[in-house]
Amino acid sequence: MTSSASLTPAQRRVLDSLDEPAMVDRLRRLVRVPSVTGTDAESELQNTMAGDLAGLGFEVDLWRLDLEALEADPDHPGTEVDRSEGYGLVGLAPGEGEPGFVLQGHVDVVPVGDPAAWAGGDPFGGAVTGDVVHGRGACDMKAGVAVNFAVAQALATSGVRFEKRFALHQVVSEEDGGLGAFATMKRGHRGEAAVITEPTSGRIVVANAGALTFEIRVPGRAAHGSTRLEGVSAFEAFWPVHAALRALEQRINAAPGPLFDGNPLPYGISVGTIRAGDWASSVPDLLVAQGRLGVPLDGDPVVARAQLEEAVAQACAPAPWVRAHPATVARPGGPLAPGHREAGHPLVGQTADAVELTQGRRPRLGAAPYGSDLRLYVGVGGIPTLHYGPGDVRLAHAPREQVSVSEMFVVARALAVLAVDRLGGHL
Repeated sequence: MTSSASLTPAQRRVLDSLDEPAMVDRLRRLVRVPSVTGTDAESELQNTMAGDLAGLGFEVDLWRLDLEALEADPDHPGTEVDRSEGYGLVGLAPGEGEPGFVLQGHVDVVPVGDPAAWAGGDPFGGAVTGDVVHGRGACDMKAGVAVNFAVAQALATSGVRFEKRFALHQVVSEEDGGLGAFATMKRGHRGEAAVITEPTSGRIVVANAGALTFEIRVPGRAAHGSTRLEGVSAFEAFWPVHAALRALEQRINAAPGPLFDGNPLPYGISVGTIRAGDWASSVPDLLVAQGRLGVPLDGDPVVARAQLEEAVAQACAPAPWVRAHPATVARPGGPLAPGHREAGHPLVGQTADAVELTQGRRPRLGAAPYGSDLRLYVGVGGIPTLHYGPGDVRLAHAPREQVSVSEMFVVARALAVLAVDRLGGHL
């Protein structure tokens, strides 16, 4: 639904220039590139999009990340995968001065897991069923990347004149900590306001929870499985540690705040991988568990890690073996600090107005339970930033990952109207 009587002539012109079939085609092509975090396919997409932005007449900054220099920076966000290269990409519309509006998205995706579990067939097939595009990254967040380019293309081809420049930022390495966004900020790219098109289910997300990746090592004592009482199973020694994680999770979720209204678990603690033992008939002498710990909106990752270490230590205290051979906690990768955008900032109201103009409804404000690049754009770049994008995050990182085509269209329309407003568009 579009209230055309309330739109300016420039906004109507840009909306008429949105190429919706091309948006779907671009999403399918993006999904077909298996750009798992840290792989060469990330670079492939960055280089392809650089050419497409140049074709719109944009000034393109495509640069190879100096991984060593970034790692040496004291504000480096950390990474969780090995990488040999990475590229940053910024497209700037013609003009001078700081961009008045930025759209940002990441091209990297998480691994597919068991391919046989995929309901949509090939995880990188980009299959379409009715209104839905299936595949790894369709929701998180290649639909948002396709929307960003569609808006950029509409702005460039509409014939509308703008008082301020538009910028499109496309990054790698969001899934393992935000290295691409960090590099973009360190490169000096800025803007008066930014929207990251992560999936938000129709809401405007003004804050992100933080997250820590942890590794817990629980020692045991090896023995033959037939004489297991002579040993100590590291697997069994982990049981009270896992119970302590659940108790800690309950405590940090006791009062999550109004932005998480309706979310039963905004600060989840999840054990993602467990490795124990090296032989079926041996008592395992070591268990290594890796997972993620949610950090509250007003929390500090340093304090969160201390709480985790204390919870693990207390879980080990009652058992004689583990008390004498305590579990240890390490933190691979960097922390995802919480990110905030004041709900009263003009960008929030302008985005809500654009949604209402194009959809006939006032969107709800909320917070996301996952870490994202928002905290880097706000914290490192000092850029007012929020999330508004197509998709339901509950489908992300899952074998049923998918996104609604019609939801892509309504998001693109709202962001096109917002862009004209932020950039001072006129005929």
